[in-house]
Amino acid sequence: MKTDTDIRRDVESELQWDPSIDDSTIGVVVHQGVVTLTGEVGHYGGKWTAEDITKRVKGVRAIANEIQIKIHRAGTRSDTEIAEAAANALRWDVTTCTAQLQAIVKDAYVTLSGDVRWGFQKTAAETAVRNLMGVKAIINDIRVTTAIKPADVKQKIEDAFKRQAIFDTKDIKINVSESTVTLKGHVRTWKEREDAALAAWAAPGVGNVENQLYLQF
Repeated sequence: MKTDTDIRRDVESELQWDPSIDDSTIGVVVHQGVVTLTGEVGHYGGKWTAEDITKRVKGVRAIANEIQIKIHRAGTRSDTEIAEAAANALRWDVTTCTAQLQAIVKDAYVTLSGDVRWGFQKTAAETAVRNLMGVKAIINDIRVTTAIKPADVKQKIEDAFKRQAIFDTKDIKINVSESTVTLKGHVRTWKEREDAALAAWAAPGVGNVENQLYLQF
């Protein structure tokens, strides 16, 4: 087992290694395998980039992302400019272009609303605007409107898990309540955890995925 010191060193090295983020303003604290990211970045996308980089490090059990967004003067945009950029991003993204979605911006906070047929479209909409300059945060209020039967959704997700054979399905329990899917159990890596959530999102009518899978090394 890696010590907290080993994990902190590896996370810091991975952040330094990746050219997509400036690691000089990011702090790393580790306690019993739980990594807390602190400091600040100049754009909203950078906060999530740091988290994704941290997930690549072996031994990380959980992540608390406390990085603050401090937009530099050159990156500041008006709400109108952000709204126009968000509308264009949603319109030009092949996943969301056919959906009736709106982006409302106030004080650089973007609220996404509207209806989609698939859960992955809701996630894709947020991803489409995440790296826009000037954005401080995103509130995703998009609804998935497809009618579903919980038993059918559970079976489709279980079938997807078996087809993909990425992880040991016997260690994952699936609960479906209305349009929310909850995944419980354990996996071996962050990639398995994210793959399980992606498979759940792909089922028709899924409006939310509560990923409660934990890492067991």
